[in-house]
Amino acid sequence: MRDNKSYYDTFAETYDRGRDRGYHGFLDRSEFELVAPFARDREVLEVGCGTGLILARLEQVARRAVGVDLSPGMLARARDRGLDVHEASATALPFDDASFDVCCSFKVLAHVEHIDRALAEMARVTRPGGVIVAEFYNRHSVRTLVKRYGPAGRVGAAGDTHEREVFIRYDSLDDVRRYLPESLSIERVDGIRVLSPAALPFELPVLGPLWAQAERIASKLPIRRFGGFLVVTLRRS
Repeated sequence: MRDNKSYYDTFAETYDRGRDRGYHGFLDRSEFELVAPFARDREVLEVGCGTGLILARLEQVARRAVGVDLSPGMLARARDRGLDVHEASATALPFDDASFDVCCSFKVLAHVEHIDRALAEMARVTRPGGVIVAEFYNRHSVRTLVKRYGPAGRVGAAGDTHEREVFIRYDSLDDVRRYLPESLSIERVDGIRVLSPAALPFELPVLGPLWAQAERIASKLPIRRFGGFLVVTLRRS
């Protein structure tokens, strides 16, 4: 098992490649759209900002947008975008209590072993009445079955690093409830990638945009609870 920092430093070499279209473009847009209504004209922190793809969008709507990440390689690319980013762990955020109106995290919390500490830290730096938008890998989804039992994906320029070399956790909504500190309550649950067993349909000519539209419709139906990515909106008391 590799540590998260070295894994994502390797991933940083190719992370942005193709993320402006197809499946990854759909995923980043969907995540941004869930946090954007809360972020407008507010002070926002993204935990695990990576190369800054979502943070750059948040910067366009927020009064202030800040990111943290473990990986110097990822952060170097975020700084190239002119973003305000800091090297830090999700379990030890380098900010005072109640520093932000909104805190969000996408594609990251599933790789944090001490998830309760990370959520407690996100709650600590969020102002009372503020919002946390936190994404988990949904245990009750087709995506999880594929990830657990299918071939491991490869990352890095050489393609010699496997996804399973880093800690990954799959959670149910009940699991998420158990992780939460007393100061946080669930306000809304959304699902992303509800219908898709794999990313391939998003990449196909003509079919790709239609498939993305079908996924957008599914994300508004009760079946959204089975999305591969479970996005939980939390309110800080």
